[in-house]
Amino acid sequence: MPTIITKDGVDIFFKDWGKGQPIVFSHGWPLSSDDWDAQMLFFLNHGYRVVAHDRRGHGRSSQVADGHDMDHYADDLAALTAHLDLKNAIHVGHSTGGGEVVHYIARHGESRVAKAAILSAVPPLMVQTPANPGGLPKEVFDGLQAQLAASRSQFYRDLPAGPFYGYNRPGAKPSEAVIQNWWRQGMMGGAKAHYDGVVAFSQTDFTEDLKKINVPVLVMHGDDDQIVPYADSAPLSAKLLKNGTLKTYKGFPHGMPTTEAETINADLLAFFDGAAG
Repeated sequence: MPTIITKDGVDIFFKDWGKGQPIVFSHGWPLSSDDWDAQMLFFLNHGYRVVAHDRRGHGRSSQVADGHDMDHYADDLAALTAHLDLKNAIHVGHSTGGGEVVHYIARHGESRVAKAAILSAVPPLMVQTPANPGGLPKEVFDGLQAQLAASRSQFYRDLPAGPFYGYNRPGAKPSEAVIQNWWRQGMMGGAKAHYDGVVAFSQTDFTEDLKKINVPVLVMHGDDDQIVPYADSAPLSAKLLKNGTLKTYKGFPHGMPTTEAETINADLLAFFDGAAG
């Protein structure tokens, strides 16, 4: 399997398909690069080079005990882009991966970056604080960790079967294949990485990162997102970005890249193919 070894000795698995302008995909918690199948095949067929990695502790990457924080996530992504010598790259992040993309660009600069898109993403800050009164109480995230520790397998069944894809909504038609694929990806990763990852995605404040970014960024979010509530995420991120564009999807769930792939892929393609800015 293709891997790179980070400076702290972690094997990071990645996929690298095709030729052309590179698109780099950063997945959500607690999944893997497989969650981007619908996007990678689509953009490969549209003449792009598509790259995706399994975050440390996730998927096929090393199940290490340490480094499950945004600094390491961003540095691992930087190591991958340097290893592949990617230039003029477009970065796409879903959920936690959106935070990873934002932190990577702010921390490592824009010399290799053309554009970015963040989907259902965690920035600016998920947890409720005096400065972020619209955030979710810390007890919500403590509860996620408690469920993970009690029965990760059951938790990873319940989340996709319910709020992640909006399958708990009236009239929804749950896909057993989608639910099982989420469970499969989650169970491939390490419990310690996933446990620590809850803190990484919920307590990292990306406000200053967003302000530093100059490249065009498309902020995509469903207004029925039950995982990363819309009002305290996408509109705030778009305002903080120098060159941000907000695209809101009525009724779309958190997992919209999977359940609404046709719409999402078309809108991403239009953004990628359009003029910068």
